[in-house]
Amino acid sequence: MKALVYTQPNEMQLLDRPEPVAGEGEVVLKIEAVGICGSDMHAYHGHDPRRQPGLVLGHEFAGIIAQSRDARWREGTRVTGNPLITCGTCEYCVQGRDNLCAHRTMVGMTRPGAFADYMSIPASSLVAIPADMPAHVAAATEPAATALHAVNLMMRALSRPLPECRTLIVGGGAIGLFCALLLKSYGCRDVTIAETHAARRALAEHEAKCKTYSPLEHDAEPNRFDCVIDAVGAKVTRNSALAAIKPGGVVMHIGLQDWSSEIDMRKLTLAEITLLGTYTYTMADLRATVGALHEGAFGALTRLEYRPLAEGAQAFADLHAGRAKSSKILLIPETV
Repeated sequence: MKALVYTQPNEMQLLDRPEPVAGEGEVVLKIEAVGICGSDMHAYHGHDPRRQPGLVLGHEFAGIIAQSRDARWREGTRVTGNPLITCGTCEYCVQGRDNLCAHRTMVGMTRPGAFADYMSIPASSLVAIPADMPAHVAAATEPAATALHAVNLMMRALSRPLPECRTLIVGGGAIGLFCALLLKSYGCRDVTIAETHAARRALAEHEAKCKTYSPLEHDAEPNRFDCVIDAVGAKVTRNSALAAIKPGGVVMHIGLQDWSSEIDMRKLTLAEITLLGTYTYTMADLRATVGALHEGAFGALTRLEYRPLAEGAQAFADLHAGRAKSSKILLIPETV
């Protein structure tokens, strides 16, 4: 089979790899569509020591079961799935907080991912999709679930109902836009996106009907927003998020561009700011996201760009250079 392999920093190559074989309790998927995630780009740049050269990346996928060694799943079933491989028995898994599993591994990190014609995965990670759900929509489940998990977590910490809140999203990429669309579907009337890229601002205004501004031109008004979502996670965005949040507000930190930086701990303390981190999603979140996508809560997804898997190396290069039309590119294997 063909697989897009991370061979060295800033290099991807389409190579021949053996087709995977399902182990006990696993399935092999024929990949229909797979998205390029920001974390894939982080690995591509050589900035993720967990993802080493020689690895097949890719964890935002939709596929068809081509081989099954689990009685619950039939060949021919269309699915998406959880790229986090969890143990199912630790304290977090039994609490339903499987995204925090103490023994988790991951597709596209500790085992070959979905930038290939075929991929194996434990059957316990699968989520069925409606028969009429397009592959490109199903492949958006993983990033959309990241937004859903974060927004739901943030809502539990708010002192007032979400529709009453002024919300700022820092970063208008795929996750930021998914957050904006979900907030609007939840009834949040006042949503603003801070984004440096003009095309992404225009897309957010069109798709989510929200306000936008460029942080390169001016800062957000201090102490204005009830909740702020940092979908970038850089030093400068953390500082701007804390500057923009009102006393008693909630900052949700999703992005992780910079792994560490100083923040304004004085304001965090004296203004009783709630600062939350979030990591991926639970299986319950993934199932809820499939339903939300199918019902149109995340828009029509016309903003996605599609390319053949064979052109995957160029897609990474274009994303790196800022030449891509969309912040989210889906790769389609030729076997589909």
